[in-house]
Amino acid sequence: MTGSTLVLLSLAVLIRVFSSSYANVLQKQLTGRGYGAILVNFYSYALLAIVAIPLFIVYFSSIKSAYFWIFSIAGGMAGAVGNSFLVKALETGNLSVLGPINAYKSVVGLLLGIVLLQELPGSWGLLGIGLIITGSYIVLDSPEEPVSIKIFRKKEIQYRLLALLLTGIEAVFIKRVIQESNAMLAFGSWAVFGALFSWLLVKKYQRLPGKQWDQPAVVQLVVLIACIAAMQLTTLYTLQYLPVGYALALFQLSILVSVFFGYRFFKEAHLQRKLVGAAIMVLGSVLIVLEK
Repeated sequence: MTGSTLVLLSLAVLIRVFSSSYANVLQKQLTGRGYGAILVNFYSYALLAIVAIPLFIVYFSSIKSAYFWIFSIAGGMAGAVGNSFLVKALETGNLSVLGPINAYKSVVGLLLGIVLLQELPGSWGLLGIGLIITGSYIVLDSPEEPVSIKIFRKKEIQYRLLALLLTGIEAVFIKRVIQESNAMLAFGSWAVFGALFSWLLVKKYQRLPGKQWDQPAVVQLVVLIACIAAMQLTTLYTLQYLPVGYALALFQLSILVSVFFGYRFFKEAHLQRKLVGAAIMVLGSVLIVLEK
């Protein structure tokens, strides 16, 4: 990897970290104003798909095999459902709590390795799991509501855990799509198939007409779409150079940004304690990746 590539890769990770966290802010603001989580998710995909469709025409010849379509469809399904769960979680949950839970993606990957590949974690992996659990305890615990097993019965926590599982699976499929084509075509397929499956979710679960979109909401939606586009493009760029596990670990830096944004935009309490817990969780994610 050349020096210029390393600089661009570092810049891509930083853009991805901040765009992802700010997208969560906008999603929470929109759902907090009464715009349905499923509709917010669909409009985000749909408008990106309109821009992305020409990529199919330009880069169609880059498709290497039928596996491109298989992984694109699977990734679109996982992404649409996973991001719907994410927006639904943000609708009622605290950003400074839901953001750090994303660190459990590394734990899920490690556990799946045990079940599916019989890969037992070593000392670094076990230490990483311990740090993530310890950090999450610090983030979730508060004088108003001490942490207990009951916290995992909350809908917003359950939605966030489902979201991290599905988006982690989506990242693997996206990596395979890139291998079967290129990054730009992968972006196009992600947007188009994500729009398709999120539209199916709207058809199935959106029982009532959506709230009329006013001008401030439209502006927020446009900024949200720009953030999602930046997040996805930088994700694709990063996945071209790094294994999925390493890339996901670097993206965990967004945990710290999410905690700060939760305080800055929504006045969520206990900033310093949550930052300490989030930092411990980031370290745990890094150790799990080093284990691999």
